[in-house]
Amino acid sequence: MKSRTAPLFIVLSFATAALFLFDLTTGAVSIPPGDVWAALTGGEVPEATAKIVRSIRLLKAVVAVAAGAALAVSGLQMQTLFRNPLAGPYVLGINSGASLGVALFILGAPLLGAAGHGAMTSLGIAGAAWAGSAAVLAVIAAVSRRIRDIMVMLILGMMFSSGVGAVVQILQYLSREEALKSFVIWTMGSLGDVTGGQLALLLPAVGMGLALAVAVIKPLNLLLLGEQYARTMGLDIRRSRQLIFLSTTLLAGTVTAFCGPIGFVGLAVPHVARMLFGNADHRVLMPGAALVGACVLLGCDIVSKLLTLPVNTITALVGIPIVVWVVVRNQSIA
Repeated sequence: MKSRTAPLFIVLSFATAALFLFDLTTGAVSIPPGDVWAALTGGEVPEATAKIVRSIRLLKAVVAVAAGAALAVSGLQMQTLFRNPLAGPYVLGINSGASLGVALFILGAPLLGAAGHGAMTSLGIAGAAWAGSAAVLAVIAAVSRRIRDIMVMLILGMMFSSGVGAVVQILQYLSREEALKSFVIWTMGSLGDVTGGQLALLLPAVGMGLALAVAVIKPLNLLLLGEQYARTMGLDIRRSRQLIFLSTTLLAGTVTAFCGPIGFVGLAVPHVARMLFGNADHRVLMPGAALVGACVLLGCDIVSKLLTLPVNTITALVGIPIVVWVVVRNQSIA
């Protein structure tokens, strides 16, 4: 298994670069690879083409790479922490908290006569989603001080998500048509609504989340054998758990804030990485999952542009068969 690790990393790196460049050529207007390269390197190319590549498609492709890696790594952490193959980056209610924040901003503000105006609206949506995710983290951190059973926390996270979902539905029922349409569009997920200013916030936040994920690689490897074994090896379970929660919130919460809820990437990609590398060591799985996640989301973005569909629908169509395979495989093992 170790002999194929290095070649796999090389192949995945080249695949990510190829999909990145192909993503830049794809869209409502097809641009030849030569023109894309010229636009990126400052060569001679029509001004309109250069603007499309540099100002629109390049931003979107960078967001796809960052979001794919972030969701995949956060999903890997959750599956290891909960020792549950169906755990994803949103099991603690982070996605629901972000959705509640956005619902309060988009649906609740107009009800109070305080609708957003101008360019501040997009930043307000991102900020509201971030605040909602952070609020959930605060609740989870408080609960983790009292509850040691990680499966109880998983159930509480699901219950919290259901409760938040009910509040969001009430806001949808009471909201105006225009606000409701804006919220529904946000729930579909989009990689193309991130501006240059927002990207300057997204990338550092994702970078911090990935740095924390690297810092907890050793605890994650110990947790593979159970919390009791990890304690006997001297691991501070509570501190490690909180670092993993913080990393997941930074990764999944930030992507949700700026791109909307993008489903199934965090749930399915870690399983693809395990299958490809045939290794449970997070020193291999962590970067492997990040590369696979980047490839998957770039590929989904390309397909979504070709079919003119929301990217969230494509990730669901790709991820659902993988999740079904995981369920059937685990059932047959049991």
